[in-house]
Amino acid sequence: MSSTSSFLKQPKSVWAVAFACVIAFMGIGLVDPILKPIAEQLHASPSQVSLLFTSYMAVIGVAMLITGAVSSRIGAKRTLLIGLAVIVVFSALAGLSNSIGMIVAFRAGWGLGNALFIATALATIVNSASGSVAEAIILYEAALGVGIAAGPLVGGELGTISWRGPFFGVAVLMTIALGATAFLLPASPPENRRTSIVEPLKALRHRSLATVAVTALLYNFGFFTLLAFTPFPLAMTARQIGLIFFGWGLALAITSVFVAPRLQKWFGTLPVVMTSLLLFGIDLAVMGVYADHKAVLAIGVVVAGLFLGINNTLITEAVMGAAPVERSTASAAYSFVRFSGGAVAPWLAGKLGEEINVHVPFYVGAGAVLLAVGVLATGWKPLAHLRVPANHSEIEAEAVTVGDA
Repeated sequence: MSSTSSFLKQPKSVWAVAFACVIAFMGIGLVDPILKPIAEQLHASPSQVSLLFTSYMAVIGVAMLITGAVSSRIGAKRTLLIGLAVIVVFSALAGLSNSIGMIVAFRAGWGLGNALFIATALATIVNSASGSVAEAIILYEAALGVGIAAGPLVGGELGTISWRGPFFGVAVLMTIALGATAFLLPASPPENRRTSIVEPLKALRHRSLATVAVTALLYNFGFFTLLAFTPFPLAMTARQIGLIFFGWGLALAITSVFVAPRLQKWFGTLPVVMTSLLLFGIDLAVMGVYADHKAVLAIGVVVAGLFLGINNTLITEAVMGAAPVERSTASAAYSFVRFSGGAVAPWLAGKLGEEINVHVPFYVGAGAVLLAVGVLATGWKPLAHLRVPANHSEIEAEAVTVGDA
């Protein structure tokens, strides 16, 4: 049987979780097209609106410390259902909000639900899918790619009706996913070994893991400057911004799934990550120089997707082999540092744009990404095993889960 036919012949329970994955990953770029309309209609500044990303990431970062503990105690299915229910409630409440403060608060609740769901989604698909693990991962990566690419497009279209549209859209789709998962996914018992919330913090004692985590924290400054601030100098309609970020998501999905594994096989993980970070930093710097030119910004956003797709896949996979700890523990430690520390980036970008000019946020983002290259270079010896060419590994999809949550 071919990989394609095995990919399609899956139990209904797998398709239910895969559908929920698509919607969950749509949340990454869903709000980009409506940032400016929210600012205009609720009389908020760019830095205030950017807190939608800050609260979301901060909660995801902290929640990653508890997702393993929760899942190991109540089982994967209950964790998925709780995560989906939380997303439904808080995305709907965000759509009903009348102030930027309320949206920021409800977006934080959305982040908690997303962390609970995403942390267990891949394992659920792998355990429930027919065929090999590799074929299950193909399905998962396809769901991830569709979600990342579709998020800005759906957000842009619904945003033409109202800035509330994308929030209500997520609530409706996640309700469907919640029902399908509840009825179609078999019950899963708690794990024999219960995970402790302090294990990820202890794992950061390993220099190699801490090096990669700090690298990701710095890279996040550039990543979320791009996502949270660029819609303001673009000053376009929700649909136009949605189309631009659709191009970004499509580029990210293609390089993440198809290009990153090949580059890894040819050159090794560490050299490819350092190169992609360097190119992303240069891209941000060019966007800073030409921040007054919408065409350059639009092209810069799409081009950034090419580098981000490669980086998100490989740098997060590097975490999995960076320390002698369980994959889930390493992922939680990495995400805690990356998201909790990087949560300030969206707000800072907006504030710099307000207080100084629209060029400075891109320069700061570029500087942080280039500094990330330097930090990663300090781990050249401890991460020596990542410098050699290697085949695509089955843990890449698990890595991408955490990288893009």
